[in-house]
Amino acid sequence: MSNVDSTNQLFDRRGFLRKSTLATLTTLLGTELVFADRLPRHYLPLAFDLLGGPPDPMADKHKDMIVLNDKPWNVDTPAHLLDDKVTPADRMFIRNNGLIPEKIDPETWTLTINGESVKGAKTYSLADLKKKFRPQTYQLVLECAGNGRAGYYPKTAGNQWNEGAVSCAEWTGVRLKDILADVGLKSDAVYIGYYGRDLHLSQDPKQAVISRGVPMHKALEDETIVAWAMNGKDIPLTHGAPLRLVIGGWPASVSGKWLHTISVRNKVHDGAKMTGKSYKVPINPVEPGVDPPEDKFKIIESMPVKSLITFPKTGTSIKTGQPIALRGHAWAGDRAVRKMEISLDFGATWQPAKLDAPRNRLAWQHWSAEVKPPRPGYYELWARATDDAGVAQPMVMPQWNPEGYCNNACHRIAVKVV
Repeated sequence: MSNVDSTNQLFDRRGFLRKSTLATLTTLLGTELVFADRLPRHYLPLAFDLLGGPPDPMADKHKDMIVLNDKPWNVDTPAHLLDDKVTPADRMFIRNNGLIPEKIDPETWTLTINGESVKGAKTYSLADLKKKFRPQTYQLVLECAGNGRAGYYPKTAGNQWNEGAVSCAEWTGVRLKDILADVGLKSDAVYIGYYGRDLHLSQDPKQAVISRGVPMHKALEDETIVAWAMNGKDIPLTHGAPLRLVIGGWPASVSGKWLHTISVRNKVHDGAKMTGKSYKVPINPVEPGVDPPEDKFKIIESMPVKSLITFPKTGTSIKTGQPIALRGHAWAGDRAVRKMEISLDFGATWQPAKLDAPRNRLAWQHWSAEVKPPRPGYYELWARATDDAGVAQPMVMPQWNPEGYCNNACHRIAVKVV
């Protein structure tokens, strides 16, 4: 979407500022926009220039990214764009539940740790975090729980992600457990919950957008960090600047963007998107199309084993007699990937792929392989990962669930040998 298109969305069909636009501007200014009813048609108040205008998440994205929704922004990444070992910002998927903040100031940004299970609330500036605690850098897989939703049958509601709602960037920040140790925890701490500055689609600043969390054992892992940098640079606004909670291996929804508060709870966190059926799957298998009552669901924790073919691109033509070099990534939530295999005969037989160790725990693992098609024709190349508990990807579709979560079926690409 161009900047012009983004600006035009601020006006109604008659050319006057939308009420939702005025509400957002009022919230950001912290005061009433006097005489707003007298604004000329197609006129943007100077405050928009001062605030930097509405953000355009696609301005710095690769042209082949797939926009699933722009209110809120949800953008899928084609598999071949994920070929980098470390995911660059312009190829990283976007999953939002609300509106991106239009103005942030790292100089005044703070992080507050509070909740029933801290000995006393404490607030840190960004400078405090960088000075007081030892910085850490990890490559961490973030995957939307709905990644692969488009592959379920019957179809489920929600954004129809293909395979690209996953990334493995390099994040720099401080361990959450070091911050919590500085604050002091009570013995009854069982969960954390985060709060960010994203705005609800209703434009009501008092209405929460998303506030999820994890049990204390996950919060206290070395790799759970409060990050201020991604791939060696400040986190882009679209991906949570200036502070983001980053928790690898679990649904990316627990890695809160635009982070300003972490609450330490004496119960399972009950923030927005923690109740109901959001980010939950049935406790027991259900018949496709069946939607059990809420008490029959459990919260998604570690994501399942999965892999991706990032080269070649599906649709590629290969010359007869030429071997096909393949590569990609594999990951397994809290676990590691133990084995990687490739098939060119629809899963009838499999051959091993070379599998590299992860850069660090909770990073994805790179793999490579070479296959030799026996004759000209159409082929599908399938990839299958097996984790260190012996659990392998299903060849076609895993157990159906009404929210369309955790589809870890084998990724496949189509090629022609000519």
